Amino acid sequence: MPIRSLFIANRGEIAVRIIRAARALGIETIQAHSEADADMLAVRLADRAVCIGPAKAADSYLNIPAVVAAARKAGADAVHPGYGFLAESADFARAVRAAGMAFVGPAAEIIDAMGDKVAARSAAILAGVPVVPGSDGRLDDIERAVEVAAQVGYPVMIKAAAGGGGRGIRVAETEADLRRLAPQARAEAEAAFGDGGIYLERAVRSPRHIEVQILGDGTDAVHCHERECSLQRRRQKVWEEAGATCLSPETRAALCASAVALAKSVGYAGAGTLEYLYEEATDSFFFIEMNTRIQVEHPVTEMTTGIDLIEEMLRIAGGEPLRLRQQDIAATGHAIEVRINAEDPARQFLPFPGRVGALQIPEGDGLRFDHMLYEGYQIPPFYDSLLGKLIVHAPTRAEAIAKMAGALKCLKIDGVKTTIPLHLALAADPQVQAGRFHTQWLEPWLAGGGLTRHQEKEAV
Repeated sequence: MPIRSLFIANRGEIAVRIIRAARALGIETIQAHSEADADMLAVRLADRAVCIGPAKAADSYLNIPAVVAAARKAGADAVHPGYGFLAESADFARAVRAAGMAFVGPAAEIIDAMGDKVAARSAAILAGVPVVPGSDGRLDDIERAVEVAAQVGYPVMIKAAAGGGGRGIRVAETEADLRRLAPQARAEAEAAFGDGGIYLERAVRSPRHIEVQILGDGTDAVHCHERECSLQRRRQKVWEEAGATCLSPETRAALCASAVALAKSVGYAGAGTLEYLYEEATDSFFFIEMNTRIQVEHPVTEMTTGIDLIEEMLRIAGGEPLRLRQQDIAATGHAIEVRINAEDPARQFLPFPGRVGALQIPEGDGLRFDHMLYEGYQIPPFYDSLLGKLIVHAPTRAEAIAKMAGALKCLKIDGVKTTIPLHLALAADPQVQAGRFHTQWLEPWLAGGGLTRHQEKEAV
């Protein structure tokens, strides 16, 4: 049945984004918050707000019993997990549904299957989707890992079976590296995800990171075209685009079709993203993982397709079948998103929580700023440093980069250090403008003084 009252089990800019989509559908919003987030923008915007615990995320946003009990007590008939925190927790999805509420996302069984990268890899193979050569399953024995690496060929990536965000990943160039790094990867994965399982993949050198946005209702599925997220620091995305201009029309069509095939094969319901590595030299793509939630970078897809992905999630969770047909989903122009974090890029991206002073937000056609800010807001030091995302849309990629540079110059957030200088430098870089980058491009650029050179040039 349609959702009437929605409990938002998240914080920051994604909570604000969900509130606005729910409000457009006439859905009441109930915002969860920790004691440290009592004054956040989402609390001010929601119809109601409920404190779920202390500042520490483990005692509030990650506390499944507390979140479910609060949602149930508030009379919510659905829970949206946003991204991060419990968004990809099968246990949370199960608990929400056991309490008689709808979970805005796929079934717990799907989260379990696709959240484990080994299981997701197996599902991809069954669906006929190409994967990077590697181990057939989890590896719990170092000698077996050595055997697999010898078959696959070095270098190999040691990857955590559970979780994401770049944690638990190591690259082994030799058998000695593998024997030394595998225990480190296990320990990091165990600490981050409570699961020390690992698997191996051949390391694809200098790949592009391409992902496909899908929507499914458990029976049918469609794609909303692709995004490129190759500009990364420490395997965290920094700058995202839609579409991926490095792909030929034929490769793009094959890649998107493979994403739909996999989503259909597992009976996926909700919004999800399938991530791929693309090797330009061979024009080959390989599935690497699926994110069973909305992505931080979803706005670039919304800008190029005109589809409100959060609204579609809410409709599907309320029992509606897919409203969209593949032939009706067209992507026009080019969109770019940059993540504005409370970090100082000139000091190794040191987190910079503080009090927001004067705000100046750029406005205009093809401009969007999804954020959690207001003047006087004290940014808490307990959570992720993401403040918002600046998104632009233009007819061509070159025009989008120029529009992004202009918008960044107009965006002012006094009182805190932000990553705006980094994005201005990237927008001005000839390699970025030419689209000549890959997943290992940004860190050497930073280490080589790319940001400093731009700032010195601007100061002249």
